[in-house]
Amino acid sequence: MQRQQLVQTLFNRIAHRYDLLNRIISFHCDVRWREKTVKALSLKSSDRFVLDLGTGTGDLALTAAKRLGGEARIFGLDFSLEMLRLAQAKKKDSYGDKIAYILGTALDPPFKDEAFDAVMTAFVLRNIPDLALFFRQAFRVLKPGGRLVSLDMFPPSSAPFSFLYALYFYRLVPWIGASLAHDRNAYQYLADSVRTFNPPEAVGNMIQQAGFVRVRIEKFLKGAVCLHVGEKPPARVP
Repeated sequence: MQRQQLVQTLFNRIAHRYDLLNRIISFHCDVRWREKTVKALSLKSSDRFVLDLGTGTGDLALTAAKRLGGEARIFGLDFSLEMLRLAQAKKKDSYGDKIAYILGTALDPPFKDEAFDAVMTAFVLRNIPDLALFFRQAFRVLKPGGRLVSLDMFPPSSAPFSFLYALYFYRLVPWIGASLAHDRNAYQYLADSVRTFNPPEAVGNMIQQAGFVRVRIEKFLKGAVCLHVGEKPPARVP
């Protein structure tokens, strides 16, 4: 719980510069990665409810809203009030009426079992103190046959790219955060959270252990960014 409170305070602190720093640090690739995340959900015209765990400033929710039918709704859950305030301000565009934002924790989402057709999340896993619980909760709120898609950053294992990445992300990114967000500690945390994170294969195993099937991993930038996809088994016919 103490770690959650620290991370919550950190994101409240940097919320006003979060989107700008994302674009700069990723060279605008984060926009394309979110589009791939939504595409991997394989949303159908009959899907009505989508959950965005750790919605932040709402970029992933807005990306998904463009693909959903008129009756569909997205629920964005986050524990940072400042992030949600920014997300709410973005709802002025033509897709914003499909989205509802809720303050809460992804480790105890306030939803009924099997409430959602799909669950998505982006750049959240590294901030979760109990990943096994996170995936169990995602499994719980998904309808049978629903799909979980997660986008996040990982320490790349491919040399020499891993060496170049380390120079950029572990050394330069905290400096960028200090210069543009005036918060070196927050972006030092970001760099450290990537450097010490689980390998993507270990995260894939956790998703399987939560009950998901057909789990697959799609890697970008030599594995520095990965997309995890899993499906909840369909309901058994009696």
